[in-house]
Amino acid sequence: MGEQSGASGPGQGGNECLPEHPAQHGRSGGPLRRRWALWAPLTGLTVLVLVGAALRWAGRSGAADLVWAAVTLVALAPAALSVLRDLWRRRFGVDVIAVLALVGALVVREYLAGAVIAVMLATGRTLEAYAQRRATRDLRALLERAPRTARRRTADGGIEVVPVDQVAVGDRLLVGPGDVVAVDGITEDPATLDESVVTGESQLVEKAVGAAVASGVVNAGAGFGLRATESAARSTYAGIVRLAEEATARKAPTVRLADRYAAAFVPFTLVLAGLGWLLSGDIVRAVAVLVVATPCPLLLATPIAIVSGLSRVARRGVLVRDGGSLEALGRVRTLLVDKTGTLTAGRPRVADTVVAAGGDPDEVLRWAASVEQLSPHVMAAALVEHARDRGLRLTMPTEVTEEPGRGVRGRVDGRRIRVGQLDGDPPSWARPRIEEPGHSVVWVADDTGPIGAILLEDPVRPDARRAVDRLRAAGLSRIVMVTGDRPDAARRVAEAVGVDDVIARCAPQEKVARVRAEADRAVTVMVGDGVNDAPALAEAHVGVAMGATGATASADVADAVLTVDRLDPLADAVEIARYARRIAVQSATIGMGLAVCAMGFAAAGLLPPVAGAFLQEGIDVLVILNALRALYGGLHATGSPSA
Repeated sequence: MGEQSGASGPGQGGNECLPEHPAQHGRSGGPLRRRWALWAPLTGLTVLVLVGAALRWAGRSGAADLVWAAVTLVALAPAALSVLRDLWRRRFGVDVIAVLALVGALVVREYLAGAVIAVMLATGRTLEAYAQRRATRDLRALLERAPRTARRRTADGGIEVVPVDQVAVGDRLLVGPGDVVAVDGITEDPATLDESVVTGESQLVEKAVGAAVASGVVNAGAGFGLRATESAARSTYAGIVRLAEEATARKAPTVRLADRYAAAFVPFTLVLAGLGWLLSGDIVRAVAVLVVATPCPLLLATPIAIVSGLSRVARRGVLVRDGGSLEALGRVRTLLVDKTGTLTAGRPRVADTVVAAGGDPDEVLRWAASVEQLSPHVMAAALVEHARDRGLRLTMPTEVTEEPGRGVRGRVDGRRIRVGQLDGDPPSWARPRIEEPGHSVVWVADDTGPIGAILLEDPVRPDARRAVDRLRAAGLSRIVMVTGDRPDAARRVAEAVGVDDVIARCAPQEKVARVRAEADRAVTVMVGDGVNDAPALAEAHVGVAMGATGATASADVADAVLTVDRLDPLADAVEIARYARRIAVQSATIGMGLAVCAMGFAAAGLLPPVAGAFLQEGIDVLVILNALRALYGGLHATGSPSA
């Protein structure tokens, strides 16, 4: 049902590393041409430097210097324009050192040193583009697989191929063998699916008739019918693609990490260069200091490590919005987690309906389900499904309003009905039942007060305890469960999964306050899956939404989305984030440390500009190769697929 585009290759080179949109496939002239565009600037400058060397070897020193000077000017012009543009925007970065080094090489007629600096800068840009493309390979794969068409059944029993954005809720589709499911839907036939792209799990999944299917999964068996339950724009894969686009388009704050130190590093460099010149009377020493001071390790290695981490967590079923969020995830110490749909299955079932004396349980259930028809909450869906299973006739409500975390109000058959939490103490007729452990309570009231209580049961996820243990092993020292449920039901879940603290009867506003309080003490991550969790997710250092449906408010404000319906991939993401951040800092520290040592030798006259330029080139390659280690390792869990 969804056509797949071919693999996209590198773009235009430079410092840009944006994924090629599937719709652009085939317009860029093929992989070979794109690779040539990436490596052409570096290749051209290297060839010119070698031409100069050949001329010098042939005894034509003047011509060699002319070629090397031209190479230096080719690198100086865009670098100088970039610095001037930053200064115009009142930004001051370490790029100024590279410009001063190129200018200095021309002034002291160290043309070969200038040419080597030019090649060094081109090498840095090319390696950065190449490494980031390598690091974002998994994110780009998500974009390339986005389905663009679907096979829709027509009224006369035929099949038509339509653009995926023309699929509407309720359309009946045909998913052929090998097709990518274009929209979320319900199966009309048994299906065998490969969900690895969405969930990270490689095992095939069998779906029975009536099972929910997320967009983005691949039909690994025979063709089957699918009834669309969401449009393409509101489906699971649309949310994944949007987050992948943002993750690849945004650069981590560490991309310009060197600029944070510019206020100290640039003056230090200039003072050291000036001292070398002043004490020796030789300006060449100052130029040599500037040459080896070019901070490519910070400019290149750190973003490569962070983007590598982004790609790896995507492969584990966690889409992180940007590099800044990944860095924060690598520093988290506290987790606040919503109960329903996160630690519990998120598919509550109606266990019983308790009513006042003389009341009709089916009628109370019908009123509640009628009001809840327009609510996206999982408990609302449970009420509606149970009422329909009992054959109750639901009425479309009017004057419906919803207060997140409190409940829904509406008019049914002329009667004002409120479904949700209870204001005040429970009535005596309900106490014996609602005090039984293991149940959540949804109250039904009219203008006279409570008229019924619907008991729901939502079992604890079998993997919840293991997920909490994994998160502790990943470095989280405090795990708190927050829920709007009753204290006894909340404590039962808390004891089962092993959290440190539990906060019950927590309204959305209180969740926000709790998250803010925890965030004041430590770097905090909040995990939730409902619309009422959105404010709390936005308040945390890292907000994580369960489920990738891009239309939900929680996914829209979240810094990360779990594409698999489990909590344990978050532990993988935390471990990967910590490892990527450690590699980034390590690469920058090693690179800058070596550069500072070289600057000292240059100031003492022991390292001429040409040798310094070649040394700095070697340092760049070293730290970039070290940064690419972030593509592997760092996971301590057993039994996990290799990342």
